[in-house]
Amino acid sequence: MTDLPNRLRPRDEADLAELVRSASGPLEPIGGATKRALGAPVAFEQGGATLLDLAAFDGIVAYEPAELTLTVGAATSLGVVQRELDAKQQMLAFEPMDPRVLLGSVGTPTVGGTVAAALSGPRRIKSGGARDHLLGLKAVNGRGEPFKAGGRVVKNVTGYDVPKLFAGSWGTLGVMTELTLKVLPAPETERTLLIDADDASIAISILSRALGSSHEVAGAAVVNGRAAIRIEGFGPSVAWRVDALARELGAPTIEVLDADISRAFWRDVRDVRPLATAPIVWRVSTTPSLAAAFVARVAQTTSLRALYDWGGGLIWLGLDAPHADAVRGALVDGHAMLFKAPAEIRARIPVFQPAPPTLADLERRVKQSFDPDNRLNPGRR
Repeated sequence: MTDLPNRLRPRDEADLAELVRSASGPLEPIGGATKRALGAPVAFEQGGATLLDLAAFDGIVAYEPAELTLTVGAATSLGVVQRELDAKQQMLAFEPMDPRVLLGSVGTPTVGGTVAAALSGPRRIKSGGARDHLLGLKAVNGRGEPFKAGGRVVKNVTGYDVPKLFAGSWGTLGVMTELTLKVLPAPETERTLLIDADDASIAISILSRALGSSHEVAGAAVVNGRAAIRIEGFGPSVAWRVDALARELGAPTIEVLDADISRAFWRDVRDVRPLATAPIVWRVSTTPSLAAAFVARVAQTTSLRALYDWGGGLIWLGLDAPHADAVRGALVDGHAMLFKAPAEIRARIPVFQPAPPTLADLERRVKQSFDPDNRLNPGRR
């Protein structure tokens, strides 16, 4: 990790709790520091925050392949986790995104940062997102109080589901030190159908038909004018389902990507590599049936590039300038996040879609209960 000034390095949970309790200003927790450019700049108007370097919370605490559970320190790198899971033919099924190429960041993505940002990849349409795979955690709240929630078992539904609150909280509720995740068996192989489409609405219609089929689609995207459909599992099953789906769709032009090329293709979709050179990138969640019309409305105002994932429910827009009014004004349903932009722009334009008053009030009350003095990542969202 690039050396950063104004940084505290807690040695353990007790040390972290004391540092949070005694803090006189804002704190910004970091693990691999790969996602600092996501969200609004922390405490921008106050001149920044003291960094809490969580490097001490690293390593695999417990891995029980037979129980499909994994417990790790929050600063454990995704690469370390993936290698351990690969050895047992298992995976993090929410397919965590690596944002480094898109953001131009350095460092190592960590489990804690990935969950805090809820960065889920193309398989979310089949297996759910990061929030669905988080079983338990240990953390320190804004009062400097250590606590734990959830557990190491899949059936954990008693009481208020605090882990679900922390997935996508962007580090504003507490400093996670340990996480327990559900893991799943990795597919033996995969193949991808690529189908030419005249426009995005036709491509999304093709994806909808595939997702509505019985063939267990594990990826559905529109990239460079082609509908992409991933099928994965055991070899003979994948081969049969690919052939059957191709016949059902009846498209005149179909290309099939075999396993290694398919994996590389979906890594690029997961990490939004096609838009890496765009200075501004929006992440838009909407109803798939509205996606193409939304992009067309934005395109009336400015030139853009679009990548559709999750069957059209997730849209990545690459622009030369923010055009926030055009993007949010064109959105009929859903929300738009300014995912990539210089810090000055992210400080000036609301990064996250402004919440309706009732939801905004609930978010304020949850934040108040965990971090009453607004110490943790103030202003990030």
